[in-house]
Amino acid sequence: MQPTYVLVHGAFANSFSFAPLQAELGLLGHRSVAVDLPGHGFQATFTPAYQSPQDPEGLASAPGSIKGVTLADNAAHLIGILERAKRNGPVILVSHSRGGITATAAANARPDLIDRIVYVSAWCPVRLDVGGYYAEPEMAGVDPAAFASALAGNPADLGLLRVNFRTAHPDALAGFKAAFFADGTDEQFLAFLNTFQPDENLDAGGPADRAQAATWGRIPKTYIRLADDASLPLALQDRLIREGDELTPDNPYEVRTLEGSHLKWLADPAPAARALGELAQGPVTRL
Repeated sequence: MQPTYVLVHGAFANSFSFAPLQAELGLLGHRSVAVDLPGHGFQATFTPAYQSPQDPEGLASAPGSIKGVTLADNAAHLIGILERAKRNGPVILVSHSRGGITATAAANARPDLIDRIVYVSAWCPVRLDVGGYYAEPEMAGVDPAAFASALAGNPADLGLLRVNFRTAHPDALAGFKAAFFADGTDEQFLAFLNTFQPDENLDAGGPADRAQAATWGRIPKTYIRLADDASLPLALQDRLIREGDELTPDNPYEVRTLEGSHLKWLADPAPAARALGELAQGPVTRL
């Protein structure tokens, strides 16, 4: 039976970013569903203060619908979609970036709903929480402070993380482009930046949300490395692969590599669509 690809976005993103990839998958004959996690997509908050001319004070204080959303909420929402998709046949769960945390949590809870799990330069914590990995050598070249000029409001006060992606501050724009899409044109970069939403939840999971051998470890898995990713560096991707293989040595990752930055595979999706499509050519077996 034809599988359904369930696509899970990363931080500040939404289902809209998968539209070009879904078009390519569809032209290859594959069925796909792009997920909007709680507080994302048409559930996101776009305050009038975010429009032009912007109101910095209003942007820094306006409430956001994503406040209080937890990783457990994200996982429960995803599980509901996986249950519906599974009625139609095999399911290939594909996550990107921070979406890997939600995919992992769902796989820990309901491995029966997933026939293959795919991480595209995505987080799959094994030995540490996400915050812990940021203190490790593999992330030494990633500077979260590079985005400081675009932060809006105090996360502790807002109960969420808010970034002004519509800023015209040259340092902020240069930092965003270097981190996400250094190999895109300025026009492509700004087009993608305008699909982002300003708010993201604060819950990146804890020890209980790391990959679990007894459940997550039963699912066949693929890791697609992005060779030029500056946001989730290749060294960190390789560490996550290595730790996952050590956790389940009898069920290692199938590893593939695409050239390009953190967002290039979504803006130029044909190579990724072909790689994902190949996963559906043979029978999907569970270990």
